[in-house]
Amino acid sequence: MTQQVESAWPRFPDYRVELVPCSLTGQVWAGEVLLAESDACIIVTETDHVDRLYFPESAVKWEHFAESDHTTVCPFKGVATYWNLTEAESDGRNVAWSYREPLKEVAGIAGYVSFYHRAVRVVLVEEWEDGSKVPAGFPLWGDAAELLRLIDVEQAGATRFIGPAHGPTRRDVVEGGQFAAQAIVATTKVLSGQRVTSASMIFSKAASFTAPVDLAVEVLRKGRTFSTAEVRISQHDNLRCVALLLADSGSPDVIRDVEAMPDVPGPEAAVPFAGFSMPGRELRIVDGAYDPDPNRVGPPAINAWTRFRHDPGASHLHQALLAQSTTHWTIAAGMLPHRGFGEARAHRTLSTGIMQSTIAFHDDADVTDWLLYANRAIWAGRGLVQGVGRVFTRDGRLAASYTVQAMIREFDREPAAMGHDSSTAM
Repeated sequence: MTQQVESAWPRFPDYRVELVPCSLTGQVWAGEVLLAESDACIIVTETDHVDRLYFPESAVKWEHFAESDHTTVCPFKGVATYWNLTEAESDGRNVAWSYREPLKEVAGIAGYVSFYHRAVRVVLVEEWEDGSKVPAGFPLWGDAAELLRLIDVEQAGATRFIGPAHGPTRRDVVEGGQFAAQAIVATTKVLSGQRVTSASMIFSKAASFTAPVDLAVEVLRKGRTFSTAEVRISQHDNLRCVALLLADSGSPDVIRDVEAMPDVPGPEAAVPFAGFSMPGRELRIVDGAYDPDPNRVGPPAINAWTRFRHDPGASHLHQALLAQSTTHWTIAAGMLPHRGFGEARAHRTLSTGIMQSTIAFHDDADVTDWLLYANRAIWAGRGLVQGVGRVFTRDGRLAASYTVQAMIREFDREPAAMGHDSSTAM
């Protein structure tokens, strides 16, 4: 007997459920087992819910599933029936669902199946011109074009700039690396003809993606050779970040000596990483060292290869995109020597965040070529982690170096008890 559903659409006509065809290939993985794959997925965007990727029933490898007796009722979509993974531990229960007879407002999801991210890995795969198939974790934060839009701040006065809003995200916290990139772009636009050689950032308060940020550039000294600028980044009239930047007009070598590139496997031998990847940017981690598994133990080092699909254009945009990902790695590297810790705990049982970073630019680098981010956490204690990093071009040139100080502390209460979702706690 079909379960009856009282539709909520008449009472909530402004509720939104959008079904958007997906242009990329969707995949679902349990470990190394491919559970579903399709070029005909749809993205379901719903009010107060995370985006879900729905696969045609014919794209699912049903030999890995057994039907569950579990059902749920959504007043906007209908009755959902579920499937368990047949070869999984308890977190494989009720991992997939379908609305076999959806309400008429969402009739397009009939014949489609979706999956919970808690038990399986859902990715979108983008094919690049060189034949590479680049995965990105779903739901997507955005793509490389959107990242470039946010970084290339809009001029609102001689020394004032606007960093545009992005919109709601699962973790509504602007990453420190984005602020560093925006400060580099704003300073370059003010100090025309000079190149930023270093940027030192203090991240004093988290900012939201849902509103723009204001950047105020103050030139502390403008010189023919060297100039110094301060950038203050605010949101809703509250200070979020302060940066001190040095720029120069360039000079030929007087002496030259460069730290050697570490002897690590190249990108072809590294593990594709969907976590920070996005359409238009590829990441690969040597030995898969960026691992959420709290039982993985290793040295406090992460070596990451990264490249962008499209040339951003101006040299300062290459600098900015290079700087943006320098804040990705230090916390995870600091956790690696300690059993029971891992990135899966960040923002859930551990309060983590980047507090300070400094980057120095050396040789020019093209972000569309592979760059190696060699990261090492050199100290952890007193609720902090300190790390150092180097960015090398594939041919061994040292493009940049950086230091990062990060926070890693236990919550004194669960995020939910503080009125926060775990994905937004800082």
